[in-house]
Amino acid sequence: PDLNLILDVDLNVRVELGRTKLFIEDVIKLRQGSVVPLDKLAGDPVDIFVNDRLMARGEVLVLNDNFCVRISE
Repeated sequence: PDLNLILDVDLNVRVELGRTKLFIEDVIKLRQGSVVPLDKLAGDPVDIFVNDRLMARGEVLVLNDNFCVRISE
């Protein structure tokens, strides 16, 4: 198959560090510097979604002062 036909298709890629549930009143109170607890620990694998479908898991890294994700599975 000729992959050139789809190489310029835009995809929505999202990396999910964790999840939490908050009441609206707690969201309204959020300010710069607020800390939102998540359901994962530092160092846990992050989920990588493509068009809202779980496609991979990876680890968060810092490379040249930028955050990045290395795919591990």
